[in-house]
Amino acid sequence: MLKSMTGFGRATYEADGYVITVEIKSVNHKFFEFSCRIPRQYAFLEDKLKAYVNSRISRGKVDCFVTVEALEADNTEVAVNHSLAGAYIDALREISEGYGLREDFGAYSIAHFPDVLVVRKSDEDEDKLWSIAEKAAEDAVDRFIEMREAEGAEMREDILSRLNFILETVSFIEARSPETVRIYNQKLIDRVHMLLGDASLDESRILQEVAIYADKVAVAEETVRLRSHISQFKKILDCGEPVGRKLDFLVQEMNREANTIASKACDVDIASKVVDVKAEIEKIREQIQNIE
Repeated sequence: MLKSMTGFGRATYEADGYVITVEIKSVNHKFFEFSCRIPRQYAFLEDKLKAYVNSRISRGKVDCFVTVEALEADNTEVAVNHSLAGAYIDALREISEGYGLREDFGAYSIAHFPDVLVVRKSDEDEDKLWSIAEKAAEDAVDRFIEMREAEGAEMREDILSRLNFILETVSFIEARSPETVRIYNQKLIDRVHMLLGDASLDESRILQEVAIYADKVAVAEETVRLRSHISQFKKILDCGEPVGRKLDFLVQEMNREANTIASKACDVDIASKVVDVKAEIEKIREQIQNIE
């Protein structure tokens, strides 16, 4: 199924005293690019998250946001910085003695000085935390991909309608091209008659000129290749794997054929139709910039 490169997914999973939330969003990018915002003490999860997300998302600039809430305090301890506390007490006593003040400071007052009390977390169980984060990431990526697929389905229908329009236009060009040769042949005969009057015509010379013109304006090779590119394009749309780069290449080839037809066009109607084809190809190109 065709997937867009823009999407959003969010999920929360709770287990073993932790609540982990993973939020993923992305925009289009030529390659896979991953950035993660996660609490510093849980930074060990980042590489695992990147590897997991990349296993399911091949292209796009992906931003991941992770929050971790510890519901239980068993892994937290408050320690006293005794050397710093002692230094504060000595300084306060020096002030008291030097200025004749009472020593009315207590433990509560000392504890409020910066860095006297230090909050420490015991070593985290990395495997346990990853098992929780992985579940949250799995649910978030599921929703993320679901959104990508929904947008991809809409893009697919839009692209197919444009491809079908191009095919109809190509049919017109194929039918019109031989007619331009017939018109040129008649104009050439009329011009010769106008110049020579009733003098006999050199039919072989006229046929030669018409043949040269027909070869110059022939677009059969280009229209056949354009039809082939469109056929391949439709097949790739339904191949069920990341196809953005392949489609980008095909669009370039389609545009090349359209440019060649435009350079050969000596007919106003064909030239006008080629402009329409190029406009549709450009719209398709814009669409596939956001296809995974």
